[in-house]
Amino acid sequence: MRSILRATALGAVILLIPVVPFLLLGESFEERLSGWVEQDWSPGARFGAIVAVLGIDIFLPVPSSAVSTYAGGSLGVVLGAVASWVGMTLGAVVGFALARLLGRPFAIRFASKQELQQMEAMTERHGPLVLVMTRALPILAESCVLLMGATRLEWKRFLPAVVGCNFVLSVLYATIGGLASKVDSLPLALVVSAVIPLLVSVAVRRRLPQEADVPETR
Repeated sequence: MRSILRATALGAVILLIPVVPFLLLGESFEERLSGWVEQDWSPGARFGAIVAVLGIDIFLPVPSSAVSTYAGGSLGVVLGAVASWVGMTLGAVVGFALARLLGRPFAIRFASKQELQQMEAMTERHGPLVLVMTRALPILAESCVLLMGATRLEWKRFLPAVVGCNFVLSVLYATIGGLASKVDSLPLALVVSAVIPLLVSVAVRRRLPQEADVPETR
């Protein structure tokens, strides 16, 4: 019974969190977010900006799920999904290639030592499948890409997993954005799509071995 209550409470918290910014900051937050979403850019400029932002996701804390949702809401599902897929794949490929070339010291510049060690623990258990398992999770996805590059995973094993997962995620988020745009709820959809994956990622990280529990690797 207690487990059911805890699960219910957790679900309620997850559903309420995206609404918190609107409740705390009021109409000004919603107006600023709506103004940013509705900026008068050409489709080409939007497409290029989305690809560029997602392309640097491996190096900066970009909420790729929210950007992909915005892509679907502003460009339409098909074009938004393409922009999201190209950008996310570009970022992953660049990060993997640089980590593969420069090794672990490069990976540690953009992911903490603990994050890499946690990914190593998952990799020991699941192998390259961990690329698929973490692709939708902020922070863990980037750490996994860098680790796989630093350990010189073969390109033929890296590309299918990342390209395929990015395609599925891009279509999913672009569809959410497209549907939200039709009912004038894109700002709320952006918050939801940013917060929920982050919460899931935090929950998963809490279940992974902590630094003291993971053997030191070179």
